[in-house]
Amino acid sequence: MSYPQQQSVQSGNAVPLWAPYYGAPIVEAARRFFKKYATFTGRASRSEYWWWTLISVVVGIVLNIITSVAGSAGSTVSDSGAMVPGPGAVIGIVLVVIWGLAIIVPSLALVVRRLHDANFSGWMILIGLVPFLGSLALLVFMCLPPKPEGQRFDVPA
Repeated sequence: MSYPQQQSVQSGNAVPLWAPYYGAPIVEAARRFFKKYATFTGRASRSEYWWWTLISVVVGIVLNIITSVAGSAGSTVSDSGAMVPGPGAVIGIVLVVIWGLAIIVPSLALVVRRLHDANFSGWMILIGLVPFLGSLALLVFMCLPPKPEGQRFDVPA
């Protein structure tokens, strides 16, 4: 299956921002994620989605490690036997909250664009609200290959 934007990359031209970048490298996937911060139209390739998912998971793990390490320094045990984290945990928690707030809108936009690439309506993201099965269905949708019919969601600039 070949798309016009794939041929432009092979010939050395950059993929336009409105088009999905099939086979996007990790750095380009992250760059496009932030350039299309709140863009809910158009499509996103599997590589754009999964590279960003990997980056997001790694950053989340690092932030949790920072919170745990910073919180264990100066931690105490209360009279009831519960562990009270040290003051460094506040810094880690603030970083986690800032990170979460910074990526929530573009992450939702990326999922919607990925659904468009598989020729689903962006409103299918709401299926994720169904406990367990909704998340599983979205995981399957994110793994589906692109469909040419998804071009109906493209808005060339």
